[in-house]
Amino acid sequence: MNTLTYLVSLITADNDYQLEQAAAAETTAHQLGINTRVIYAGGDSIEQSQQLLNIIQSRTAPLPTAMVVEPAGSTALPKVAEAAARAGIGWVLLNHDAAYLSELRNRYTVPICAVSADHTAIGRLQGRQLAALLPRGGTILYIQGPSSSSAASQRLSGIYQIKSTLLELKILKAANWTEAGGYQAISSWLRLSTSHEEKIALVAAQNDLIAHGAKKAFDMLTQGPERDRWLSLPFIGIDGLPKTGQSWVRDRVFAATVVVPPLTPYALKLLVEATHRSVQPPEHTLIPPESFPSIEALSKKGEV
Repeated sequence: MNTLTYLVSLITADNDYQLEQAAAAETTAHQLGINTRVIYAGGDSIEQSQQLLNIIQSRTAPLPTAMVVEPAGSTALPKVAEAAARAGIGWVLLNHDAAYLSELRNRYTVPICAVSADHTAIGRLQGRQLAALLPRGGTILYIQGPSSSSAASQRLSGIYQIKSTLLELKILKAANWTEAGGYQAISSWLRLSTSHEEKIALVAAQNDLIAHGAKKAFDMLTQGPERDRWLSLPFIGIDGLPKTGQSWVRDRVFAATVVVPPLTPYALKLLVEATHRSVQPPEHTLIPPESFPSIEALSKKGEV
């Protein structure tokens, strides 16, 4: 029997969570006895679309059994998905939902589904962290991810679902999910004369790298008592990878993070099972987040 081969298409190699997705895919592939190939889109949805179409339309290289794709832009690549299904290639979207999935599942027999972190639940959990750390309320400098990302809007929606009226969000936007994105968001904000007078109680970001870049910007672009004030604030993020977010919490660089498990292992296991059993996997699978440290531990910090 031929070894199954799966292509994993990720957004960028400049993000710790994306690199963890790749590493987790390779580990899981070894455990399952399958082959994987990981490619990166450089943060460009057009480049990603072309990369995938070139593979689907190749007349020389063997076609992958399925593609596991985390879209680099706001589109969920519907034309590429249909081209893959038409060529007999399975399709799994990561961290995206798309109306076309149901239609493709009705028309083709290859496995087609979506696996996503529960981004609304992530936002709600980060909202609980904010409430635990600031029981008396305060203004939060909140750095959102890219405008094109559905995950960014869902995480913000989750916070608003449970946010106390004692907490106020002052929202900035990062251009991408990288440390540079967080640094640039704060750099631009600090150019405003009003920013230096803001009474901020906590800095929250929609991922750990953005939060880390934000803290670096305050460290490098302010000085004296103002710098000390910014760096003394709690910083929190999302992703919670062992070598970055969780490590920064342990080292007291951050007050907390939300742990989001890599999704590629779930996607590959669903695909292998579906292929062996000749069935469709569930159309949507949501993976829940965890708080690091626990909400109870954070509440004790907030009471001090």
